Amino acid sequence: MAQIELENITKQFGDVKALDNVSLMVRDNEFFVLFGPAGAGKTTLLKTIAGAEFPEKGLVKIGGNIVNHVESKDRNVSMVFENYALYPNLSVYDNIASPMRSKLYKKDEDYIKTAVDKVTKMMKINHLLERKPSQLSNGQRQRVALGRCLVRTPNVFLMDEPLAHLDAKLRHFMRGELKEMQTSINSTTIYVTHDYMEAMSLADRIGVLNHGEIVQTGTAQEMYYTPCNEFVARLFGEPEINILEGKKYAREDSVYVKVLDQDVLLYPSEDTIQVLKETDTDDIHIGMRGNDIKFAFEKPGDEWLEGTIYANEPIGNKVIMTVLIGDTKLAVTCPNDTVAELDQKVYVKFNMMNAIYFNGETQKFIIRNNMSRYMAEKREG
Repeated sequence: MAQIELENITKQFGDVKALDNVSLMVRDNEFFVLFGPAGAGKTTLLKTIAGAEFPEKGLVKIGGNIVNHVESKDRNVSMVFENYALYPNLSVYDNIASPMRSKLYKKDEDYIKTAVDKVTKMMKINHLLERKPSQLSNGQRQRVALGRCLVRTPNVFLMDEPLAHLDAKLRHFMRGELKEMQTSINSTTIYVTHDYMEAMSLADRIGVLNHGEIVQTGTAQEMYYTPCNEFVARLFGEPEINILEGKKYAREDSVYVKVLDQDVLLYPSEDTIQVLKETDTDDIHIGMRGNDIKFAFEKPGDEWLEGTIYANEPIGNKVIMTVLIGDTKLAVTCPNDTVAELDQKVYVKFNMMNAIYFNGETQKFIIRNNMSRYMAEKREG
């Protein structure tokens, strides 16, 4: 397979800079996920690697070779598009077989039949081989497009939201199949998605893209527990992380942060105090995940804050309760049997063990509580 290196890639469409000085390295045999909101530049970056787009500046390297001026067909990459790109006049069988019948990869029909049978069984479309794309559902078309990508073994697999049109059950199944496929054939895979669950479950590493720039690269755990800024923190997790605006105050040898425009004092862990002291701003934002906020319908003690229930959303294995305290809305993760009414009083308390601190002016990551313990667990893991 092949290592992919991008060096200072810039791509513009008119006045719009789709990719802005992007540098990235995807290791040999790695399953790398490009993740970000719509319009971030993910598909453009994938097409630049494939050779469907050419950058104005920068170098694209595959397997150590510069391929900026190499045509797509000669890069030995296989790409699946979100919009299927199937041949409407060919059957499912012939669509999937088409890469191996090209002049570049021509195989005999026995080899093709074996390969097509294998991939169509994995994709659960082996009963559709004689149908044309017009006779398929959107989900079935997507599986055919994915099967055509998987039927041969290129240096690099490029996948642009290949599971976007599948139902939830099949998406879950296919995530496992894709990861197993990548492991079994030792392929280098770059996978584009805007679904954080797909990114976290599939990726060896994730690259977060926004406005054509790489914001952060790292493992799923690094994205979730040590996001480089508030933007990345908000992308991962359900419900979205709560960001509390606060002011830093010093008290003798300690530091505390006042939040929610009330006399609510949140105290950092010991290994966090010195870092916060040295931070050159008093504007501190604290990130709190919904499962780090306790709740009760009767006030257990003075340290609990009173609020009202603004919304209550059951989503299967949990309930997302939105609590209004003053003008601030907090998303709280509750057990799935939680019963509550709108405007009902509720009391909340913050579990500071996993609190994440950001610079309120730049929104950049400062430190998380118990950082030394987190780093020790990461090394052991």
